[in-house]
Amino acid sequence: MSFLKLGKEYTVAGEGFNRWLVPTSALMIHLCVGMGYGMSVFWLPMSRLVGVSQGLGKALACPADMSFFAQLFTTQCDWKVVMCSVIFGILFFMLGTTTAILGNWLEHVGPRKCGLASCCCFCFFFFMLAVATFTHQLWIAWVSAIIGGIGLGLGYITPVSTLIKWFPDRVGMATGMAVGGFGGGAMVGAPLAQKLIAFFATPTSVGLWQAFFVMACCYTVMMLLGCFTIKVAPSGYKPAGWVPKNTGNMVDDGHGGLIEASSFNVSTSKAVRTPQFWFCWFMLFLNIAAGIGVLAMASPLLQEVFAGNLIGMPGVPFDQLTDGQKGQVAMIAAGFTGLLSLFNIGGRVVWASLSDKLGRKTVYFIYSIVGAILYASIPTLASSLNLILFLCAVCVCISFYGGGFSTIPAYLADLFGTQFVGAIHGRLLTAWSTAGLLSPLLINIIRDMQLNAGVAKAQAYSVTLYIMAVLLVIEFFFAIMIRPVNSKYYMTEEEVKAAKAELEEKVAQAQASGVVPPAKPTSAGTMIICWLIVGIPLLWGIYQVVLQTAKMFA
Repeated sequence: MSFLKLGKEYTVAGEGFNRWLVPTSALMIHLCVGMGYGMSVFWLPMSRLVGVSQGLGKALACPADMSFFAQLFTTQCDWKVVMCSVIFGILFFMLGTTTAILGNWLEHVGPRKCGLASCCCFCFFFFMLAVATFTHQLWIAWVSAIIGGIGLGLGYITPVSTLIKWFPDRVGMATGMAVGGFGGGAMVGAPLAQKLIAFFATPTSVGLWQAFFVMACCYTVMMLLGCFTIKVAPSGYKPAGWVPKNTGNMVDDGHGGLIEASSFNVSTSKAVRTPQFWFCWFMLFLNIAAGIGVLAMASPLLQEVFAGNLIGMPGVPFDQLTDGQKGQVAMIAAGFTGLLSLFNIGGRVVWASLSDKLGRKTVYFIYSIVGAILYASIPTLASSLNLILFLCAVCVCISFYGGGFSTIPAYLADLFGTQFVGAIHGRLLTAWSTAGLLSPLLINIIRDMQLNAGVAKAQAYSVTLYIMAVLLVIEFFFAIMIRPVNSKYYMTEEEVKAAKAELEEKVAQAQASGVVPPAKPTSAGTMIICWLIVGIPLLWGIYQVVLQTAKMFA
């Protein structure tokens, strides 16, 4: 099949296609690109490549007078962890940039071609990481991260609008499943990476380039399966037996009154000019900024506040622990990180699904009000050394963070219609990139100021957490301001018909050409195999999280 035969018209499903196959295609893609969240598992091994290869068993530091530029090309000493972590920033900056620029392209060409482009870019990135670590050239990793970020962005938005159109009766659940898979990518990929590195490691090799190569091959196969099994819903598709109900979505008729909105669409260019788009943008930005804040500090906060209490030495502060004891505490904190990952994923599915029943605005009220209360209470729970309540508060906050991601595409579909929701969602994700750049920087600056002022490490996070609570209070006011979009922004019936007729004409031509094979009903065997392909890795990832979490209470 040539690249030209991958367009949307060649992927429209025929009679008998089971829509529950589409979530498996989405998960195949998102479980791979979601590893972007888990890249931190590679930083320490990357910072020991040269030292281990020389039999030192630890990192070989570069000379103090070696320039930053020289360290990008050196093969004589090891990179610093902070230089390796730049890859993460590049990936997620390019994610937001890509979704904003190429969102309309997705709506035009369809999910199969977009997904294949994502596969090529993201898997190329992992192959080049293998080359970069084998040759010890950090500049290769940085440059390839630009391509990887493009693949990350394309892979993130590929299934979302497709699922929304397949599940008009369960929009929140559909977006929750897709975006939940993205959160699950790190839960599966991080322990897989650790096991591969351990398997390939030798006394003179970290085993990193081999791990990158194997993961690149696995991701290529999985993403290609997702690309070539995904199908687009026929124009005007409605699930059997489903009758659209009045959900209370009343729109401005342009003359000061309200009318029921049954079917409407707003183009991408008009959507970004509405106040609703920017209220959603700031609402998502604040939700992400707060969530990234607790994600960034959760592990060190647990270690430095609870310290000896985690290993049966109550009252012993972190600074008085031996290196071995600190290692034990770090292992427990790793289990905590895995637990947060699980709640991040669960929140994406559960809260987005609940938004179908409660309404999108209601769940954002919950994220902001309950979230602000919990963030403000975490310093008190930490200082009282109440581990159980501390864990509960942080985990619920992280579920709100995940829920904010997965509910927003459904909210955009409610506000702007489903025709261009993928492109509009892509523009909105610039809020993610912005929050990802600013929030960790703010956290580190505040923490350093606290420590320089003589504040104990155990209390250095309190101010930051109170600031995160304030951000969520501000989010609440943006949520209040969101109203239905004025009907003057709607596409006319003629524009909608023209857009649908163009696709329908292309579909008819594709079918007449014989390129599109006759539609066949989805078999039970196909459904079982596809769900096993995504279900087994997810269950294995959950199992690994449970094992790590158990260490916290051992």
